[in-house]
This record gives sequence, structure tokens and C-alpha cells, in this order.
Amino acid sequence: MSCFSCERNERTGELPLRERIGLDEHWRVAHAFDTALPGWLILLPLRHVTAIADLTDAEAGALGAWQARLSRALRDVTGCEKTYVVQFAEKEGFAHVHFHLVPRMPGLPVRRRGLRIFELLGVPEADRVPEAERDALAVALRERLG
Repeated sequence: MSCFSCERNERTGELPLRERIGLDEHWRVAHAFDTALPGWLILLPLRHVTAIADLTDAEAGALGAWQARLSRALRDVTGCEKTYVVQFAEKEGFAHVHFHLVPRMPGLPVRRRGLRIFELLGVPEADRVPEAERDALAVALRERLG
């Protein structure tokens, strides 16, 4: 079975900025490609792992720091009120552990809060955040991350 994340990780140096917002020896940060919500980030380990329990201590330690740093950067760049952090890794081709860091914006309708935020993922091409906007967000987030 193919792994979308591993295929992208093998080409990290060639990826557009929106797919390498952050990078260290364990993790890569990308803007989700199929979302209608600007700032929807994906945090994924560089090595193939399919369960959180299989993360090394070093990967797990870096995970918490990334989640906090990215949440602060999203708050500062997008103005979100909070950040949802979600991990399932169950979809065919996407079993590689990855975390969704989703900015919960002020004024988000109650009907879209919580897990219903996922209605904004997997949207048709015409409804997706344009590449240029994802790239601009990537620049602002990288700047904020230092």
C-alpha cells in the first residue's frame, strides 16, 4: 500500500513552502491541501509510523513542543481563538500518523465546531484554499515560528 506522507517526505527538499512550513529531524509541517479553511495544518513524522505508541521518545518529546508552537503561531497569524488538535490516521493511503492542527476562528458557526470542522476538509477543488494563499500563510507562519 502506498503512503502519501512517506512519498512527500522523500521529496522534502523539492516541496513547495506550503508543505514544509516547519521541519526538524523528526517532524514536518504542511498546510492541508484539500481544505476550505486557511491555516489548517498537518504535523507528520518524517519516518513511517502508524500508531502514536510507536513514536520514539525523541519524536514524542518534539511532538508536544510542535503542537504548542504551531498553536501560538496560528493564533498570531490567523487570529484564531483556539486550535483543535486531532489524530486518526485511518484513511486508505493516510495511515501514517499525522496530527491536524485546525484554527478555530472567531464566529465559526456552532454547527461546524468540534469534529464537524472536518466538513471543511476534503472539499472540491473550487472550494479549497488557493495555493498562493497557502504559500502566503506558510511565509507568515515560518516567520512567527522563527
